[in-house]
Amino acid sequence: MVDLSSSSVDHAKASWLDGVSPAYWVLGVILLVIPAFVSPFVMFQLMGWTFILGIIALSLMFLGGYGGMVSMAQMAFAGFAGYMVAIFGTSAVVTISQGWPWWIVIPLALFLTMLFSTAVGWLAVRTEGIYTIMITLAIAAAFFYFTRQNYDLFNGFQGFNSVLPPKLFGVDWRGPFAFYYLTLLFAVGCYGLVLYISRAPFGLALQGVRDNPRRMAALGYNVTAHRVAAYSFAGLMAGVGGILLTWQSSQISPGTVGISPAIDILIIAVIGGLRHPIGPFIGAFIYVILKTFAVDILVSLGLAGERFQLVIGIGFLVIVFFSPDGILGLCDKLKASRNRDPLTGKDRGDNPL
Repeated sequence: MVDLSSSSVDHAKASWLDGVSPAYWVLGVILLVIPAFVSPFVMFQLMGWTFILGIIALSLMFLGGYGGMVSMAQMAFAGFAGYMVAIFGTSAVVTISQGWPWWIVIPLALFLTMLFSTAVGWLAVRTEGIYTIMITLAIAAAFFYFTRQNYDLFNGFQGFNSVLPPKLFGVDWRGPFAFYYLTLLFAVGCYGLVLYISRAPFGLALQGVRDNPRRMAALGYNVTAHRVAAYSFAGLMAGVGGILLTWQSSQISPGTVGISPAIDILIIAVIGGLRHPIGPFIGAFIYVILKTFAVDILVSLGLAGERFQLVIGIGFLVIVFFSPDGILGLCDKLKASRNRDPLTGKDRGDNPL
């Protein structure tokens, strides 16, 4: 049971960065200087896409890791935010896009995305297990077909193109250098926010709801409200990722919110690991590398490039088979094996007395 005493909450609020390993600070420095050593393709396509997918998968990790809820609608939330930016902002579809200024469009898109995710959460939290997965998957599928068949608001299967970020301070934020740091900034911000919330009173209560909802309800906590609030926050993060994804590709279409992208987000989160916020970014990096280069490797071997999904599926099965906690779980097992005495089977740091 999670300790929700005032002393533990105060300690968590005062030391929310204590759990950050020095390796993460080294990684942060590397990410800041890496644009000086890599090509624009690596900055914009590989790293930018990694950060974006990592943010969306992080929203799923927050629900699953801290709330014990699995949602298949995170890509729908991301796509919804992208559509709102295209509809209320500017695009090549001038008959639909309203052309409002960015400082109205972006907050409005995120606010509407939070309302959408709150409504989905209000429905989903009344189910458990496979039923939660099915209801969120059904909502994602319904949103996909609605955007594909609606031409008055979502422009049907064509969607919107030429959806570009605003040029603030005279900077083209879709340029490789600027876009890299833009996505890095939001990725670090979302990562830090999740890390902070997990140690804040709401995060601790949410973990208590995950572990023992009946006891938390007996202690006076509103279990449903905490779960719905978790969906709202996760939807906000997914919306941020969706806007960045729309800016990167400069378009949004039903293909962005299809069933396949929804499953990809789940695979990314599981491959990286659902028990720490860094996991989704690890999974996103692996996914982006495979999707970018696996097709070329398969073609060079004389195989069909469409078998890329088979490569992803096999890799997913292998990782889950050896470690249900993903890459992070494999790392922990490796550390434990190195510290274990081969003769006694105990950790070398254990006190024999």
